[in-house]
Amino acid sequence: MLRPHDRSRRAVPDHRPSEVALPRGAVVSRRRRRLLRPGTVALVVALLGAALAALGPQTASAGTVGAGSYTTQPPGPLPSGCGNLSTNPRQWVTANAPAGAVPTNDWWSSILWKKTNCAYGEPLFAHPLGYRAQSAGLGFSYTTAPAISGSGTGVGEYHFPYSEDFVAGVTGLGAPEVKVDGWSDWTVSPYFSDGARTVRATIGEGLPFAYFQVTGGNAQISVAPGASAAVWSNTGSAIGYTIKGHDYVAYAPTGATWSVNGSAITSPLAGKGYFSIAVLPTTSTTPASERAALADSYGRYAHSHVTGSTVDYRYDEASSTVTTDYRFTTVAREGNETGTVAALLPHQWRYLAGGSPLPQTYVSARGALKVLSGVSSFTTSMVYHGVLPEVPAVGDGSGTDATVLQTYLNAEKADPARQVSDDTYWTGKGLGRAARIAEMADQTGNTAVRDSALATIRSKLTDWFTAPQGKTAHLFYYDQNWGTLIGYPASYGSDQELNDHHFHYGYYVAAAATLAKFDPAWAAEGQYGGMVDMLIRDANNYDRSDTRFPYLRDWDIYDGHDWASGHGSFGAGNNQESSSEGMNFDNALIQWGEATGNRAVRDAGIYMYTTQAAAIQDYWFDSSHQTYPAAFPHDEVGMVWGDGGAYATWFSSAPEQIQGINLLPITGGHLYLGQDPAYVKADYQDMLTNSGHTQPTIWTDIWYEFLALGDGDKALAAFRANNSFTSEEGESKAHTFHWVRNLAALGTVDTTVTADTPLASVFVKNGARTYVAANITGTARTVHFSDGTVVDVPAGRTLASGANTWSGGTATGGKGIGDGGGGSTSSASPSASPSTSASASASASASTSTSASPSASSTGGTPSSPTLYLQSDGTLTGSTQAAGTATVASAGGANHDGAPSNPLTLTATGLNLTHNGGTTAFDLAVDANTAVGNATQIRLSYDCAGNGTWNRVETYHYFATDPVAGWEHYTQTAGLVSATGTACDLVNGTVKAEIWNALGSGPSVLGTGNLTVLRLPYS
Repeated sequence: MLRPHDRSRRAVPDHRPSEVALPRGAVVSRRRRRLLRPGTVALVVALLGAALAALGPQTASAGTVGAGSYTTQPPGPLPSGCGNLSTNPRQWVTANAPAGAVPTNDWWSSILWKKTNCAYGEPLFAHPLGYRAQSAGLGFSYTTAPAISGSGTGVGEYHFPYSEDFVAGVTGLGAPEVKVDGWSDWTVSPYFSDGARTVRATIGEGLPFAYFQVTGGNAQISVAPGASAAVWSNTGSAIGYTIKGHDYVAYAPTGATWSVNGSAITSPLAGKGYFSIAVLPTTSTTPASERAALADSYGRYAHSHVTGSTVDYRYDEASSTVTTDYRFTTVAREGNETGTVAALLPHQWRYLAGGSPLPQTYVSARGALKVLSGVSSFTTSMVYHGVLPEVPAVGDGSGTDATVLQTYLNAEKADPARQVSDDTYWTGKGLGRAARIAEMADQTGNTAVRDSALATIRSKLTDWFTAPQGKTAHLFYYDQNWGTLIGYPASYGSDQELNDHHFHYGYYVAAAATLAKFDPAWAAEGQYGGMVDMLIRDANNYDRSDTRFPYLRDWDIYDGHDWASGHGSFGAGNNQESSSEGMNFDNALIQWGEATGNRAVRDAGIYMYTTQAAAIQDYWFDSSHQTYPAAFPHDEVGMVWGDGGAYATWFSSAPEQIQGINLLPITGGHLYLGQDPAYVKADYQDMLTNSGHTQPTIWTDIWYEFLALGDGDKALAAFRANNSFTSEEGESKAHTFHWVRNLAALGTVDTTVTADTPLASVFVKNGARTYVAANITGTARTVHFSDGTVVDVPAGRTLASGANTWSGGTATGGKGIGDGGGGSTSSASPSASPSTSASASASASASTSTSASPSASSTGGTPSSPTLYLQSDGTLTGSTQAAGTATVASAGGANHDGAPSNPLTLTATGLNLTHNGGTTAFDLAVDANTAVGNATQIRLSYDCAGNGTWNRVETYHYFATDPVAGWEHYTQTAGLVSATGTACDLVNGTVKAEIWNALGSGPSVLGTGNLTVLRLPYS
């Protein structure tokens, strides 16, 4: 039966994405939404049940895991032929390859699956190089000019497609197929043989080198038809040549030479049988002397052949950092060099801990690649910002909104899952929905709805986690050939093509984590916890010693994100659409690991979550505007491909869904989406512009929840004005209201403060912070935040400390919503000193309060506060005052970018503070009302001794305000335009803030008092 999106697909002859149609494949890796009308669900389920029944009971062979089980016999017949699950992939693997399960869902998977042909697979995109296996050996491509299609508001794509420069192999080779001779974390070794000649290559992501061992003939480089090679150096054992503007160097052993004969470059290799080829990070304007120097520099490592690669990661709770080591294994074919050359992707070089990249960079589909030369490893260090089981309820539990929420929750009691289909994906979506309802109901003391949701989760998971003889649906099947666990009924190629396992199973694991908090006996290893662990290991096996599953199946270790397609057999390489569902899996591991005390699972989740959050910012959102080609007309993509990206989905051309597919599901594990509130608001507006609407008309709830991460008040107002929409299949009105209402109270995610526990986050509104920590264990826990705040979190509770609460539209102090009724959200006053902490009672009845800013001394004077509030009288003070306003004069239609013009000037004097090495942070509430084209800008100046000399001056990029009445937040994330001078300690010092309109023809309003805050990098 064709799914709706299958009917709209059309084949693309060159296997690459076109403007509308996406790359072909037997079953696409993604899906979906509104696939089934409610009236057709029962019919589909009935037909599916009848079809399974017609197969008759299979001879079941079950594996037992605690109280759970799985089958080792497929519930139905498997199709035959190459590229199908029924084939044994070991026929495409040599005896040299590692034992155990073969990798899938990788950048090189198509040469193992052979989905579109039974011989060679599709192009492989390793960045910077692309490769293609063929009878004569391994083709090379280094594409530096993108192919771009589409319009500024509709479907569009960019690709750096495979465009062959040459084929490397051995003279006379005619291999009928390619096999895999070995693999490691991000390298693979294709193997070619025709019986008389062999070629073994080793290639890898981030490697500008490819390494070869050959027998039976001379090494040969065959220039692609229609191209020509211009040799610019041929001395000794190295030859430099240019094809299509790309500079390459082939390195033979010492004593060997290269010969050029027409379109072929050959070498006998001095009888030693090895060589390497590198692409240089040069352009058409690179001087010949620089190119020659690079060729010599690379030549130092040409015979230090990379033979393997390994990642190691560490999560440090105290500093909330993830440290990742990328290591290369090398063999010196001659000499004693052990280093190599590595090209780092943006999500790596942005967080590089040590090392100095070369000034030259490579062009790639992921943006500029920076080069480290002579390394055997490199390390990145990233900050982990925390997740939560759910956003806490921090409003007035007795108000109208509490009644509205309970009405919404009570409507879910009969069917918390509201599942629309019976396969693994839609069962997972239903489980995720029920888990959100359970969390909310527990927070607000609605035990009846909570227990109904938990019972639904328990019943569904227990059903799927048992496979008695004769059962053919709602079970998992372990396939030993491919080393995978498949749920039946399957969907979207999760069985035949091993697509989307992390998408499907992430929902199961997350729901199991919720259940484990309330029913730890069910989650025990001897009960059903073992089956949860099986699902985790299938999608992303964290245990290298467990060879039943490949290590980190869906995770691309070097690219820093998941791949959705099991086979990757597309002309554009592998792909992933819903990065947010990938993050849902990572978050599920964190939650499950915390709930069950499994630190290996937890830390694997934290490593993938933190790394993928960075990759999403660069590759799906391009939030730095450094990844996509300049001519690509979009600011984000719905899908990332091996060779590019597409403003498209597998299932829809609607902008709400193209952009929204990377937002759902909205959970407490998706706070990474709000780390840049300005981006949230810009992306929301971009969606409206592209769709031509003033409000989202599809997935309205998802978009309101996303908007709440950037502007909770605006999202709540939108929901109040428009709440008659149809909920997205994994959502509920209860969750949407809970989410936007509480973020309107909490504010936005504050990434400047971290915690020493994985389940924590900090929010800030009007300069006041709320510290949130969840303790899903059975023992009380003390949580330390990096700004010195300490809170005690009772067992089994989420604590909101120092909360901004909300009641009827006004920020107030009060208890959490429903806290008096047995809910799991508590409120407490935090301590600003590690020496004391505030205790929250188990009944969670303590009132909330705003935490005081910690003070510290500097030599030479009385302590001052590094947190300053902008006041209407032109002063900066260390204490909050009532909200007020001040006028920022019009720019008069002129451009004053970077130069204060008629600024609003505010000062603080007599400051005694010590610089802590950090950077300035601020949050200005600004409103241009209906003025069009205004842009507010700030300059901060530091006079260290109060003597009239400005020792440090920082000017930030202006903030373009919208012509809609209401506060917007201008923060330091706008970035610096310029900074002069050096930071120094303040001894009786002065700080000055100048705020002006850089652009526009009308005045703006600045919020003062508790609406605007300046945080100095001092203590």
